[in-house]
Amino acid sequence: MRKLPPLNALKSFEAAARHLSFTKAAEELFVTQAAVSHQVKTLEEYLGIALFIRRNRALLLTEAGQSYYLDIRQMFEQLTLATSKIMLASEQGALTVCVPPGFAILWLVPRLSRFHEAHPEIDVRLKAVDEITGSLTDHVDVAIYYGRGTWPGVTSYRLHKEYLIPVCSPLLLNGPKALKTPADLKQHTLLHDETRNAWREWFLLVQEEPPIKKAGPVFSHSALALKAAVHGQGVALANSVLAKPELDSGHLVKVFPQALPTADAFYMVCRETQADVGKVARFRDWILSEVTRDEQESAELNANAD
Repeated sequence: MRKLPPLNALKSFEAAARHLSFTKAAEELFVTQAAVSHQVKTLEEYLGIALFIRRNRALLLTEAGQSYYLDIRQMFEQLTLATSKIMLASEQGALTVCVPPGFAILWLVPRLSRFHEAHPEIDVRLKAVDEITGSLTDHVDVAIYYGRGTWPGVTSYRLHKEYLIPVCSPLLLNGPKALKTPADLKQHTLLHDETRNAWREWFLLVQEEPPIKKAGPVFSHSALALKAAVHGQGVALANSVLAKPELDSGHLVKVFPQALPTADAFYMVCRETQADVGKVARFRDWILSEVTRDEQESAELNANAD
């Protein structure tokens, strides 16, 4: 095994030898002067050699101390260079993000230009994946999961508080079949996003008996169900986050105000060791700022509506 001196003691010696001052070394290392002096004494005892001469309030290197300092200085410089290179590599280059197709198309992609403007040194590579959970592999830096935020071995950040809301085309809303009360929905085609259970829960929320027949097309992706609603093919029970662009554009309208809270939500996830460094941290900060922007815009719209 390699026989290395105490690394904290070595770091204190290098700083003290470079400054020829325990006080300045302590300021650089954010410790006390006594701590630096103690670390240097520990190193001298380890080596069995005096490294400094303390004379008339001056700090001088012994001949052995000078020789040792010149040798380890090069090592510290190489270590600093290697650290800078790896940190720079983590700040630049490609960032691979796995994301559900609906979230990518309806929410993430329209906003990516703002990320590129803020971080032109980072190239985002999106991978649309249906089975998103577990996609944080060695070749993926960030993923967007949908669930409760309880995945082991990752750091997760909840993006939005979400609701399910009934939406349809303005043409359908103003069509021949009335949509005045939730009961009127039973006269219309209900569009389903992967599961038929959500509509049942929404009807129970508004204290209306769910339709006996659960007929209506089922779409594997939220974007498909919303697109069908835009084209007047029925009423979709849409995720409030994913439906926002179509609602803002007027392509879709909210049929009734009642919103069904969801236990699940979209989360940005990454490895615990990468959460606060490099490209991943930059993307995390940006996507959370976009969520804040959404919340502020919604608050302003609600205030104006009141």
